[in-house]
Amino acid sequence: MHLLDGFDDRIQAAGLLAQRLEAYRGRHPLVLAIPRGALPMAKVLADRLAGELDVVLVHKFGAPYDPEFALGAVDETGWTYLTPDAGLYGASGEYVQEEKQRQLEVLKQRRAQYTPCRPPIDPKGRIVIVVDDGIATGATMIAALHATRARAPAELVCAVPVAPLDSLESVKPLADKVVCLLPLVHMGSVGRYYRDFRQVDDEEVIRILSQAGAGQRHDLA
Repeated sequence: MHLLDGFDDRIQAAGLLAQRLEAYRGRHPLVLAIPRGALPMAKVLADRLAGELDVVLVHKFGAPYDPEFALGAVDETGWTYLTPDAGLYGASGEYVQEEKQRQLEVLKQRRAQYTPCRPPIDPKGRIVIVVDDGIATGATMIAALHATRARAPAELVCAVPVAPLDSLESVKPLADKVVCLLPLVHMGSVGRYYRDFRQVDDEEVIRILSQAGAGQRHDLA
């Protein structure tokens, strides 16, 4: 598949991102995936750049009548981002509060599943690369970058294969560097830019994080 058309799958996209991020190899970057789709990609990046792998837990708010259309996102602390036009799509204050509580419960459950035996890896003073399989409205990435910036990384990088230009502009103020392989003026769903965009389930996320954790503990031994 030609890059202008998109990517074969997440693994190919991650390999291309790793090439663009080669300058961070050997500097022990912390690669944070936005679950669940970005986990296989983040593993490739962490392996290729000789870094550490973990997750940054955020969850989007769907529109009241279209759950797949992100109007905002919340991080584990409860910090909430809403897109400027969220109200136009029916996101009332009451709806936002209900969604926030619902998604916080999802994040609590995911944290218990994904890293049951350890706290999140501390990004303080680290080069941190936040990766997702694509940006649509930018809400999820904004929440992820905000959550990570609050923990004082030395350098914060946003890395995605595909995103619309306006959303890239919205995330730039939150990152020291933004890397996007396929910036587009107009964009539909992220999935249309992958030939294979299969769902990543919780079991795969847990397997990847468990294997990465075992490898990271071995490296420190």
